[in-house]
Amino acid sequence: MNRVVVAGAGLAGVRSVEALRARGFEGEIVLLGQERHRPYDRPPLSKAVLLGTSDSSFVDSDLATLEVDFRPGVSATGLRAGVVETSEGDLPYDGLVIATGADPITLPGDGQQHVLRTLDDALELRARLVRGARVVVIGAGWIGAEVATAARRAGCEVTVVEAGPAPLSQAVGAELGARTLPWYDGIELRLDTMVASVDEGGVRLVDGEFLEAHVVVTGVGVRPAVEWLAGADIDLHNGVVADEHLRASLPGVVAVGDCAAWWSRRYGTRLRVEHWDTALGAPEVAAATLLGEDAVYDPVPYFWSEQFGHMVQYAGHHPAGARLLHRGGPEGKWSACWLTEDDTLAAVLAVDRPRDLVQGRRIIDAGPRMDPERLVDPDVPLRDCVV
Repeated sequence: MNRVVVAGAGLAGVRSVEALRARGFEGEIVLLGQERHRPYDRPPLSKAVLLGTSDSSFVDSDLATLEVDFRPGVSATGLRAGVVETSEGDLPYDGLVIATGADPITLPGDGQQHVLRTLDDALELRARLVRGARVVVIGAGWIGAEVATAARRAGCEVTVVEAGPAPLSQAVGAELGARTLPWYDGIELRLDTMVASVDEGGVRLVDGEFLEAHVVVTGVGVRPAVEWLAGADIDLHNGVVADEHLRASLPGVVAVGDCAAWWSRRYGTRLRVEHWDTALGAPEVAAATLLGEDAVYDPVPYFWSEQFGHMVQYAGHHPAGARLLHRGGPEGKWSACWLTEDDTLAAVLAVDRPRDLVQGRRIIDAGPRMDPERLVDPDVPLRDCVV
């Protein structure tokens, strides 16, 4: 193998480059980056950058020392066997890492709607979050809650419009999402409310009501950025279909990060996880696979969110659970656990209880049975609930 092309210069792409070099690959590496910035982390965009405590989140990686041909501002536009078509012409490859991430979903309408996906997005939005500005945030998921946090802290008049019955209802269910309702103090929260369009000067709801706004932020999710692969001979279904080795259907191709839908042995289903931890860990397996090693990617998914002064952490895959148990009341620090039918831990959500998250993640990885009666006592460490 003489040349590996890495399409996508986010965290997953950069870590793929580092993993290839760490495994002794001495051939040419070309890193394509759609943006003109050097690689950066995305989680701080909705946290430190938007809150104004940082102006960037660049990844600490020396691409020159790694002898990487980094091409900022160059996009992958198509794929044929052995050739990546780019905005600057064809680029032959022996191995390819697809790490093109995901694109934010926008809503109909001619009005300006901000999304939060890039560094430029974060800096532009931050400049508009000024005291007294009327801000409408569409979506009370992870990003919507973090944007609302920043807007409220900046002194804006904030309205959050959510189609579901509670914040985070799509992510963790309405029962747990309802526990975050008190966090929205000082914010107008519209639940079970659908948006028809984003128009000049605000948001039109399905029932015809118009919400005036100086700033509209759309946070209703993302789609894997795989449109450039539409004409390629590669399996696509909610991203790039990959096996447990992160190998795609086209020979010599692997996929990592937000665009990869890989097979999880642990959960017996295909997963696509849009979070930092996946972009950090998957490249090690992808690089090994590309170099002919037998490596399996089967993590316990993990992510976190900082919102309204709370640290929210999640590990596991709760659809694999059969019942939900609470550890502590909603008024303070609490966590929740999903147990399978045979009382193994499928997932844990921890609010300001980092110990529960750390222990829960280890327990999920090991797979022992739990004692449900002890588990619901928040004073009993999770590790002491193992049977």
